[in-house]
Amino acid sequence: MLQNAAQTYQSNQVTTATPADLTLMLYNGALKFIKQAKSAIEEKNVAKAHEASLKVQNILYELMSTLNNDYSISKEFIKLYEYMLQRTIEANMRKDLDILNEVEDLFVQFRDTWKEAMQLAKKQG
Repeated sequence: MLQNAAQTYQSNQVTTATPADLTLMLYNGALKFIKQAKSAIEEKNVAKAHEASLKVQNILYELMSTLNNDYSISKEFIKLYEYMLQRTIEANMRKDLDILNEVEDLFVQFRDTWKEAMQLAKKQG
């Protein structure tokens, strides 16, 4: 019962979120799954690490697909997302914590910058 309520709440959050909120959710989701992958690697749980890494990869694919190519900065974002995707794939194949730490750091920077941009936009709008 409680799990259904939580799922409904989560579903409502996604369906009522702005595109900016959804991007923030994707960044936070990626960070959550990177932590899961790292934990699974430390526990020598290869299947769980693989599953979490695939979720990070899927988030990166989603982020790439939602970029608006009308803006020149999108070309820079796509390069960074592609780099992060390649590194995540490599980390998954090698079960490499150092690579995951690198990708995690990039996601933290993206998330924090995105949050700041959202706050600035609210103040200006």
